[in-house]
Amino acid sequence: MANPEWGNQTVLTDFILLGFGNLPELQILLFLLFLVIYIVTVAGNILIVVLVVADQQLHTPMYFFLGNLSCLETCYTSTILPRMLASFLTGDRTISVSNCLTQYYFFGFLASAECYLLAVMSYDRYLAICKPLHYAVLMNGRSCLQLAAGTWISCSLAIDITIFLMQKLTFCGPNEIDHFFCDFIPVIKLSCSDTRMMELITTILAAICTLPPYLLTLATYVCIITTILRIPSTSGKRKAFSTCSSHLIVVSIFYGTIMIVYMLPKIDTLRDLNKVFSVFYTVLTPMLNPLIYSLRNREVKEALRKAGSGWMCLSLSY
Repeated sequence: MANPEWGNQTVLTDFILLGFGNLPELQILLFLLFLVIYIVTVAGNILIVVLVVADQQLHTPMYFFLGNLSCLETCYTSTILPRMLASFLTGDRTISVSNCLTQYYFFGFLASAECYLLAVMSYDRYLAICKPLHYAVLMNGRSCLQLAAGTWISCSLAIDITIFLMQKLTFCGPNEIDHFFCDFIPVIKLSCSDTRMMELITTILAAICTLPPYLLTLATYVCIITTILRIPSTSGKRKAFSTCSSHLIVVSIFYGTIMIVYMLPKIDTLRDLNKVFSVFYTVLTPMLNPLIYSLRNREVKEALRKAGSGWMCLSLSY
């Protein structure tokens, strides 16, 4: 705690992230589990980025956005897991207020960007399946760059406003955050400032960042499934659905768990359950993305096979 006074209360400079500290006997096991998840996540997503950049056959809009998603997921999981792993290993769960806000900044920015990027990817699949004759014209290189840039820039502006408002808050205690990372609601609960206006503005920004991409994703998949069902041949239906089923799995896990966490009543009996579901969209989804896309996608598997053959030939030459 710091010495400056706010009224009769001491202003906080540090928080304590309780995380999974209520399971002391499982700390080593949890450390090893999350360490493996982090290594697999980073390695898998970087591999997808390398394949998309290196293989000419993957220089298409779908894989351009997949490369963006893998880059995003690498950064996304790195905002949370290294800090969590350190707390498991050392037992030190303190985090400064400034570092806490920094962590939330990157988490909020990347989570919002993922919402829009998943919507862009669903729009790409919609054009490819429902408007195949116009696909090359509508989803050209310039359009892909504009959609990707728009995703990153718009979400950056939204979180900039939120963090600007949060920096004006004063925290007087208690200093314990019952979560494994600095999320918006647990943090502002610790503020002794009036947060009503900030909560209203942030709610509006959060709705802008999540509701439109969710509705767009939902609408595109209704159109996609309707179009697929109209295909007369069974093999044609299977081929069309295989191109978007992996994306649908990722979208379902991501949005499903976010809705459970942020829409369920905030009562004590559901607090630990919310932590578990938070693990899904912050930790497991970034790990599953490269596995789902690589294992279910013929082009990615072929690129991986060629890369493996190239490395083997290179190693044999030495």
